Amino acid sequence: MTGPPKMTSLRATLAAAAAGLCLLAPASETQTISPSETKKTQSEMAFETLKVRVEGGALFTEIAAPPMNLIGPEMVRDLVSLIKQAEANDALKVVVFKSADPDYFISHVDVTRIKEYREEAAKLTGEPSIALLFRHLSASRLVTIAQIEGRVRGAGSEFVLACDMRFAARESAIFGQPEPGLGVIPGGGAVQHLTRLMGRARALEVLLSADDYDAELAERYGWINRALPAKALGEFVRTLAHRIAGFPAGGQVAVKDRVNAIALAPTEDFRRDSDLFGEGVRNPEAQMRIQAAIKRGFQTRDGEMSLGRLLGDLAPR
Repeated sequence: MTGPPKMTSLRATLAAAAAGLCLLAPASETQTISPSETKKTQSEMAFETLKVRVEGGALFTEIAAPPMNLIGPEMVRDLVSLIKQAEANDALKVVVFKSADPDYFISHVDVTRIKEYREEAAKLTGEPSIALLFRHLSASRLVTIAQIEGRVRGAGSEFVLACDMRFAARESAIFGQPEPGLGVIPGGGAVQHLTRLMGRARALEVLLSADDYDAELAERYGWINRALPAKALGEFVRTLAHRIAGFPAGGQVAVKDRVNAIALAPTEDFRRDSDLFGEGVRNPEAQMRIQAAIKRGFQTRDGEMSLGRLLGDLAPR
């Protein structure tokens, strides 16, 4: 009568099976970056408005465009270059974005340089539209995470909405889509993303109010994944980024592709919103409101600490 298999035999069988699975895995999915390759990657990624640090398969990016991280041609040029370089490096799987400014993650676009930053966006997508640049990021094989502290409004909000995940500091993060307060539609994807994340009624509240929303309400509405204490935010995001970067790239690409097939709006919808913004911002009423807002401190660091209130003061009583 044959007895139960010996434990040593079972362990040997399991080890052989594991070795077989490793042989089946594509080499690109288990690729790692050596310390020398990390230094080379970082040295090649030199930007005017971004600071980067490579840790294994994760690229940590800090946005630094004083005085208040406005989206202008320099930042768009850097984002285009960073995306191209990161996508071309198979060892990089995750990109984390944070701000060097504790008060402003990304303010919004520089309304005085719209034509210039649109031209920079065309260098990635072939079309002068940051909406299509942001959608490219959503569809990229790269997994993107926004680590948000401070104010993120307008196209800044649309940038983090284009990222795959958003985590925010409970004490300091402020969200807003101020464009309707100036008489225009958000042109970088907010309508598409917020309607799918929040539902119709809450998306309309956020968009039509053009007001500021704190991190706890943003979490409740679905604008972000989680609101976390500021002291815990960085370590949480770093741990998550490294965990994801340690998994096979093939699975990540397949998951993103299927989720995007359900939740990411078609390119044509982003293009339409971008066109409507471009048309709306040239409208005389919108220009009048933008100029009135600038006189009250719009596009200044101090003036935008309470942008929701500033826009409310423009409304006729």
